[in-house]
Amino acid sequence: MQAIRSKAKLVIPIAVVLVVTAASAFCADRPAESPADLVRRTVQREIAPGNGGAKVMFTDRKQSPHGSQTKLIVDTGEGMAGILVGVNDKPLTAEERQAEQARLSGLVSNPEQLKKKQKSEKEDEERMTRIMKALPEAFLYESDGMAAGSQEVGKVGDQLVRLKFRPNPRYSPPSHVEQVLTGMQGYILIDAEQCHIAKIDGTLVKDVGFGWGILGRLDRGGHFLVEQAEVLKGEWEVTHMSLSFNGRELLFKSFNIKSDEVFNDFRPVPSSLSFAQGVEMLKRQEAELAQNWQKP
Repeated sequence: MQAIRSKAKLVIPIAVVLVVTAASAFCADRPAESPADLVRRTVQREIAPGNGGAKVMFTDRKQSPHGSQTKLIVDTGEGMAGILVGVNDKPLTAEERQAEQARLSGLVSNPEQLKKKQKSEKEDEERMTRIMKALPEAFLYESDGMAAGSQEVGKVGDQLVRLKFRPNPRYSPPSHVEQVLTGMQGYILIDAEQCHIAKIDGTLVKDVGFGWGILGRLDRGGHFLVEQAEVLKGEWEVTHMSLSFNGRELLFKSFNIKSDEVFNDFRPVPSSLSFAQGVEMLKRQEAELAQNWQKP
């Protein structure tokens, strides 16, 4: 879905688990099922081939300790394209706008660079799929009531099943990608009718090492939150993502990741949109925004 965030390599598995694939098909009515079975059924639908085929354009506002950045993003058949349109809620200067235009044009005219971008997005998607597949076994789930869907979380009018989760002591992660799940607990909201994860809120309750601690470590207390909603009829997208993690990479290099992103103003675009066409669409939208910002 949105594979346009740049994080430390050790935290990529966390980010991608939050970016869950939209599923357009509804779930048939089923008899009462256990929390684990509900999670398993939802995950199977989320990662099913052919789901989430719609393409959209949207706005991404990311807040970090260094300030905020606002981007326009479009999903194309050849990858995600994005253009910076604002810094600290102010428009770019003429020089900054020119640099962004040149950067996008460079991607279009450089097939090798575009292939590298596509490869990175594919790898993120593969990590996400591995994490999603692990969810039913990595955690123990417990019913924790219901919640109402809204425009930002779930679907308006739907009831969401709330499940608490904690690490499953019997789960053995097959690789360091899934290792992060062994230290998390929190809660998840599921739209059982739509077969969508509407929200995940998780906290690291212990330090989590990667590669026996040689590759790195995520510190206890790290937190993530992701929310999804039906933004267009039958189309679910991430609407909010928050990350807060401290850790150490390769034993020596410490890192701190703290960001809060809001995604909104979703609009459908042609499913056959090429990357070059998406870039031209972004340039037109950016020019309109720049004009509107200049108006008194």
